[in-house]
Amino acid sequence: MSAPTAPTLPAVRIRRLGRRPYGPVWRDMQRFTDTRGPATPDEIWCVEHPPVYTLGLAGREGHVLDPGGIPVVRCDRGGQVTYHGPGQAVVYTLVDLRRAGLGPRAWVEALEQAVIDLLAEHGIAAAREPGAPGVYVEGAKVAALGLRVRRGAAYHGLAVNVDVDLAPFARIDPCGRPGQPVTRLADLGVRLGTEAVALDLAARLAARLAARPRPAVL
Repeated sequence: MSAPTAPTLPAVRIRRLGRRPYGPVWRDMQRFTDTRGPATPDEIWCVEHPPVYTLGLAGREGHVLDPGGIPVVRCDRGGQVTYHGPGQAVVYTLVDLRRAGLGPRAWVEALEQAVIDLLAEHGIAAAREPGAPGVYVEGAKVAALGLRVRRGAAYHGLAVNVDVDLAPFARIDPCGRPGQPVTRLADLGVRLGTEAVALDLAARLAARLAARPRPAVL
């Protein structure tokens, strides 16, 4: 009797959304997740947002020190507070983790590794920090991430500082860590455009999903 074969899964779809307000994109992610079925292809959305602070489910408002005229949106991802703005590559990963055979922690590590590998190709040593999801270069945070998992599927994703204005980070405790330094690719000598970074990361993550061994259907 021949061994059962793993199911063939649809290819990951990568979408370029351009610059869009945070709120509608977040609602679109929720809608996609709530209406997807077992055969729905995973999608990766590359987007850039106008200035906004987002506060995760467990986020403390006290970490928003002085938002000024920048709106603050309470959202449903994990994590504390972060800033999104022009010049930041945001990559949202709408992935059926259950179908992929991945747990949330494994997917978080995949997101981090995609950024680490990208920076390594430009001669930059980046790393994780225990208990503080994201990617750091000599202690300064260059990428933040947060996920929500619902019905076995993940949404939200990661944000990489490309040439974003870093001043708004001084108005918050980035990711709930007072005094946390932040950096950006432009200051690290990486001369890539925001969309180019997002598409590069999206391709790496799509390849990671494609390479994942699938459990056989018995």
